[in-house]
Amino acid sequence: MDAIQDFNTLGSIRTTKYGETFEGFKKGVDNEEPLSPMAQLLHEPGSNVYIICFIGFKTKIRPDVIKENLVNTVVKNRRFSSLQVRDKSNGSMKWIPTHVNIDDHVIIAEQDPNIKSPEKFVENYILNLSRSGIESTKPLWDVHLIDVKTSEAKGTCVFRCHHSIGDGISLTNLLLSCTRKVSDPDSVPTIPGMDRLGAAKVANLWSRLGVFWNTFVALLMFALTGLFLEDTKSPIKGSKGVEDRPRRFVTRSLSLEDIKFVKRAMNVTFTDVVLGVTEAGMYRYIRGRYNDKNMDSPHNMRIRATIPFNLRTTMKIDDFTHKDEDGTWGNKIGYSLLPFDIRFRKDPLDYVRHANATMKRKKASLEPLFTYYFTKLVIMLFGTKVTGELTHKVVHKTTLIFSNIPGPQDEITLFGHKVAYLAPSCYGQPYALMINVVSYMDKVMFVMSVDEETIPDPQKLCDAFEESLRNIKASA
Repeated sequence: MDAIQDFNTLGSIRTTKYGETFEGFKKGVDNEEPLSPMAQLLHEPGSNVYIICFIGFKTKIRPDVIKENLVNTVVKNRRFSSLQVRDKSNGSMKWIPTHVNIDDHVIIAEQDPNIKSPEKFVENYILNLSRSGIESTKPLWDVHLIDVKTSEAKGTCVFRCHHSIGDGISLTNLLLSCTRKVSDPDSVPTIPGMDRLGAAKVANLWSRLGVFWNTFVALLMFALTGLFLEDTKSPIKGSKGVEDRPRRFVTRSLSLEDIKFVKRAMNVTFTDVVLGVTEAGMYRYIRGRYNDKNMDSPHNMRIRATIPFNLRTTMKIDDFTHKDEDGTWGNKIGYSLLPFDIRFRKDPLDYVRHANATMKRKKASLEPLFTYYFTKLVIMLFGTKVTGELTHKVVHKTTLIFSNIPGPQDEITLFGHKVAYLAPSCYGQPYALMINVVSYMDKVMFVMSVDEETIPDPQKLCDAFEESLRNIKASA
């Protein structure tokens, strides 16, 4: 499998054995510890986000096996065995270690004996999870086991945790530490390594000037967005209060080989192809919504995605689980605003070419670093409440959030259960649409988190993405 280019620019992932102790806090800290400012920010209104990942199993779920392994792995990470308690005197929050009763965290879904559509049952169960959070009287994570056979899996495991525990990279690595290759049960999965964003972009004066210019323009757009610049009202842009509404999660598996075919034919990256498919798919979907209302086809629309960038140097589970001094655990991500050009293109390959040109500018920019450190500076000067309001003001003026994570190349097992698919996402974010793209074996999974008041027909959106890839491949 080709190395997959990703916004996170990951290093090679290495994982630990099942029984090793997972710390997640600074070495030597045994008692309570304050939450980091970034973690506290994720409790502010508009930023109160939960990460959710549903995992399809090819084998029947064995709850006792999963519970036993969770106790020996995840629970040993003190972020997963500590309460988050707010100090009433000053409003700050602390991690306070507590005893974990695994039965409080592993929920076996009640089955309806008259299930007509297993897929819809699972989909609705996960939607209902997004209606609420997790009680603060226990560590902010849980696992739901849905022993219902669908077309893609014999059972579904849903892992949910509050974003303050860690970002997607931290949690992905913790999850991978609990998996093994099917072909070699003693080996852990690996992900191809990639260079850090922009590391090779400043080799000479001209490239340094390019990085300076791209960074200046990007930060100017951030500032203008905070002041007045808002995306066009469209069928995929959420309204006020969208972060408080439940989410429907839908998925669509596309062929990794089809994406790699376009990648090789056009000499672009995996991410370029995925973004080209996304831009073409959104145009196709929005055009369909406009046609239903007898409106003209979309043109001159401002639609932007907020893109999270991983700012870590490497991706290694040993670091993530044993120490926190270097920021390997927690939330160490910057953001970038990515514009989409939503319009008809006679040549479908132009969608990929536009994505390639846009990503070249983004990769030759320090925008994610500046947004990360600027956020920390605002927190230090004005506190998390003001920072939360400012962050919400900026991101709510954009349309969607997009994330692309490469997954394991080999078939894997999780606590002895063969994995059919991995589908990570979030809820609580101030967008009507979140798109997560994750590869696993020979498939690329598009995971959509949608607000149904804004996007009532998410399967049509998935159809638009699938048809767009088909057209792009046919033209390559």
